[in-house]
Amino acid sequence: MTYTTLITGAAKGIGADLARRLIQAGHQVVGMDILDEHEVSGDGYHPVQVDLLNQDDTATKAASVAAEHDITHLVHNAGLIWPNLLQEASASDITGLAQLHLGSALQLVQAVLPGMQQHQFGRIVFNASRAALGAPTRSAYGATKAGIVGMARTWALELAGQGITVNVVAPGPVLTDNFWGIIEKGSERQQKLASSIPVGRIGEVGDVSRAMMFFLDPENSFVTGQTLYVCGGASVGTLTI
Repeated sequence: MTYTTLITGAAKGIGADLARRLIQAGHQVVGMDILDEHEVSGDGYHPVQVDLLNQDDTATKAASVAAEHDITHLVHNAGLIWPNLLQEASASDITGLAQLHLGSALQLVQAVLPGMQQHQFGRIVFNASRAALGAPTRSAYGATKAGIVGMARTWALELAGQGITVNVVAPGPVLTDNFWGIIEKGSERQQKLASSIPVGRIGEVGDVSRAMMFFLDPENSFVTGQTLYVCGGASVGTLTI
């Protein structure tokens, strides 16, 4: 069987690293991102520019991808943080990130699901966050990332009898542009955070993509509805970002 994986947030960071690994494993990869410049290129990689915060654009691009590609794997990796303390947070923070983290996932899965059902095979993986367990300034982010877990468990039950698994990877702090948008690269704050994590370091993109590769493996058909924290032990204790 030929595998084709749709990855959101694929232009750089975790998404790009995962795309490289999948192409090396023989997959075709459709990389969705709001950016038009992608770190990955060449044979086997098909970039698609989309604004997942926009329902109409998401619907149009999802339909186009489903028509042009036989998607067997879907990784919803795209995410934004929008940090705010409770007093400064707004309802639009929640509705915006709900579309990005939850609504666009629903639109994409609905678009590619008929093909997966026809094959009686599919792998769906979500990138959630350790912040779903609670973190200061993460009202909208933590709420919508926690929603991913509930949605994935629901879909896992609905699709289990059709050869389609649905799982979640929930990273702790990872060295990406999102991270450095909040914490200055190489700063004392970054070092302090690293020392507070049980394993003594901040995560790297490969830590997350390798976990995703486990859930994407066609042979892992008996693992569904699960959340794997890739956080250096931060989900076991207390972490302040």
